[in-house]
Amino acid sequence: MNGFHYEPLSYLDASFLALESKTSHMHVAGLALFDAAPLKGDDGGIDIARIRSHVESKLRYIPRYRQRLDWVPFDRRPVWVDDEHFSIDYHLRHSSLPRPGTETQLKELAGRIVSAPLDRSKPLWELWVIEGIDDDRFALVAKIHHCMIDGISGVDLTTILLNITPTSEVEGPDDWVARPGPTPTQLAVAEAARITGRIVDRLTNFSEAVRDGITLSDRTRDKSTAALSSLRSGWLRAADRTPLNPDIGPNRRFDWTDIPLDGIKSVKNQLGGSVNDVVLAITAGAVRRFLIEERAYDVTGAEFRVMNPVSTRSADQRGALGNQVAMWLLELPIQELDARARFEKVKEATTNLKKTNQALGAATLVEISSGTPITLLSLANRVVGSKIRPFNMTVTNIPGPQFPMYLLESEMLANYPMVPLWSQHGIGVALFSYNGRLLWGIHADYDTLPDSDRFLAAIQASFRELQELSE
Repeated sequence: MNGFHYEPLSYLDASFLALESKTSHMHVAGLALFDAAPLKGDDGGIDIARIRSHVESKLRYIPRYRQRLDWVPFDRRPVWVDDEHFSIDYHLRHSSLPRPGTETQLKELAGRIVSAPLDRSKPLWELWVIEGIDDDRFALVAKIHHCMIDGISGVDLTTILLNITPTSEVEGPDDWVARPGPTPTQLAVAEAARITGRIVDRLTNFSEAVRDGITLSDRTRDKSTAALSSLRSGWLRAADRTPLNPDIGPNRRFDWTDIPLDGIKSVKNQLGGSVNDVVLAITAGAVRRFLIEERAYDVTGAEFRVMNPVSTRSADQRGALGNQVAMWLLELPIQELDARARFEKVKEATTNLKKTNQALGAATLVEISSGTPITLLSLANRVVGSKIRPFNMTVTNIPGPQFPMYLLESEMLANYPMVPLWSQHGIGVALFSYNGRLLWGIHADYDTLPDSDRFLAAIQASFRELQELSE
């Protein structure tokens, strides 16, 4: 026993730290709305003490939430260590709108919350309880650094706080005590030993595979082919610079809209493809309409690419922390006038991405980064810094439960996700399907999208175009 504990970050998780800048914050976030009535205290306000006890009781299941970053001396690789000064009161924050607060005011507050980076000297998360919202509602705004979590595992973590039935039970506190972290010298020595051992293991495994035959060669060939296809999809070529791709600042806006999930599935069933294909086709139509009508931008011949995260998390990895996600890169046919033709081009593109196994290709590029934070994401960011923009927007679609969920006794009414904004990305689109609705979260640079309501209108108009084709 060495008497101390730490956990290295994966290459991909470390990349999200490397990507962060003063204007590109790498936290994911979400805003959930709840029925306030069941959780009101005697004073008519939200019973924050009960919520605090409930959240604190669940931290035993998500140990990363009581860990902070530390850094290996010399090469500055990040690791996780227990936070000996952890306090739930720093991370769980209580606020209120002037009653009765409107959704417009809530969106403005959420934008301000996600405009500030997380404090790297503490566990990288915040949970804001916001009361005073009209129609007797309150909100939770969750803010978590991307190095801790991806969208798919985020759904699993949400289920830790939520239940499928209302309940008044709060688990008792656990007996958590921070494990000692290593000194800088201990950390440097331990990491040197770990990396050396990993190299030896790889050489040993390689020798065994050679003796066993050509299995390793075949697998390596498959990975190499997929990685090459991933790079050729556009990571090293510039997408066009549009009015949605200026040099962004640190301030953010947040807006949202809903579409019935049955309507999305009806389009899918009539036109073929997947729900994700419908989402991408709606986004293509919305971007086209918005650029033409609101920004007077000529889309003729425009190359507008999106990065579409795809989960590589297997069923037995559900609930595991860290990122298990790869990136599709595809062009949205915003130059196409006809809605059906746009949908067919999207479907053709995603079919090709599946055929060439580009999720494996992107994951392989991360795997061969050899321990440095220069993964595909970091490579793309560095390319962006050299005036090459591999993609214009992130569009991520997260499946959720199709039945009501509850925070203690309070029903969750909606949950709108937010995706981080990269350099020169003025807008990001994230979706969460919940209880019969597809919930669209629009996260934008404050100066790029002052008319976010017009972009929401373009989303609804694009959906209606596809809906009319399926009727």
